[in-house]
Amino acid sequence: MLIRGLAPSSLGKLVFHRPPPIDPDQPLRIFYAVCDHYEPKWQRPAKSIEQQRVARWRDDLPRVAEGITDSIGNRPKHTFFYPEEEYEREYLDVLQQLCEAGLGDVEIHLHHDNDTAENLTANLLRFAETLHNNHGFLQRRTDGLLSYGFIHGNWCLDNSRPDGRWCGVNNEIDVLRQTGCYADFTLPAAPSPAQTKIINSIYYAIDDPDRPKSHDTGVAAAVGQTPPDDSLLMIQGPLAVDYDDRIRGVIPRIDYNNYQGIRGPSMRRMRRWIDAAVHVTGNPNWRFVKVHTHGCEEGNMDILLGQPMRQLHQDLAAAATDDPNFKYYYVTARQMADLVHQAEAGQTEPTIS
Repeated sequence: MLIRGLAPSSLGKLVFHRPPPIDPDQPLRIFYAVCDHYEPKWQRPAKSIEQQRVARWRDDLPRVAEGITDSIGNRPKHTFFYPEEEYEREYLDVLQQLCEAGLGDVEIHLHHDNDTAENLTANLLRFAETLHNNHGFLQRRTDGLLSYGFIHGNWCLDNSRPDGRWCGVNNEIDVLRQTGCYADFTLPAAPSPAQTKIINSIYYAIDDPDRPKSHDTGVAAAVGQTPPDDSLLMIQGPLAVDYDDRIRGVIPRIDYNNYQGIRGPSMRRMRRWIDAAVHVTGNPNWRFVKVHTHGCEEGNMDILLGQPMRQLHQDLAAAATDDPNFKYYYVTARQMADLVHQAEAGQTEPTIS
């Protein structure tokens, strides 16, 4: 089948499977996280433009979330993956206010090129300490490291571009794991050549330090299974085929699981992502919907902080009212990773704190 948005050489890498059957006697539980590549310095504007972008989030995120709750009464959450190379204390101070109000969390984003493992290690450890010491973000583990979620800039995790650009570190999976990363949220990357063979999955990647793109394969997260040693948890967002295009008489395209421009929030897309069935093997009733966006682009703010997002919240509430077995939960990236581990442990009732 021809699909818009993918080069012919990429088609063989993506295999879409039918979702596994759910247990009709148990609720269908949807864990929904918006993971934002939050870049106030996008396109290097004037300082005043950067400040306007941050101020808009400060002012409008509380408004768009006002009066909205999920199936257990929690407010919407937004996870800001902030770029290490764009750090400005005043911008993180604003995010700190939003997070303290219960509207989200901050994790680590990074763009780099022609890097080394030693430099990457130093930058990650330094930035984690900055986020924690200056703003109270991230949680310290018992071994002293700060735990963090990660999104790689330009999708090029573990040096996964064929030309080696925008990374340079073949053992990046190990560097992340050794510096405190609890899970990677970079994927999906389609239509980039950095896209993995694995799609619509939660799995563990084991690094081959001598080769790039070690996360192209991995071990599926599963109920009752202990994660492999020296592995990193990978939580992918759903990829799906937009068959609505057939109705419009055009070639179907890939729904890249992003809020971007005119491809904003909608219940139709949400249903599509739910059907992609990103889950822990053995628990198909828990569906993980991780959506990515670039929240400081002006066109995206219009949908993320306006009526399109409020409409999605209202539609989710209506779906839960119509179907008592439809449960939905607003979660941060960290909470999503914790829910993966709850599923692996065999829990049937989620605990979200």
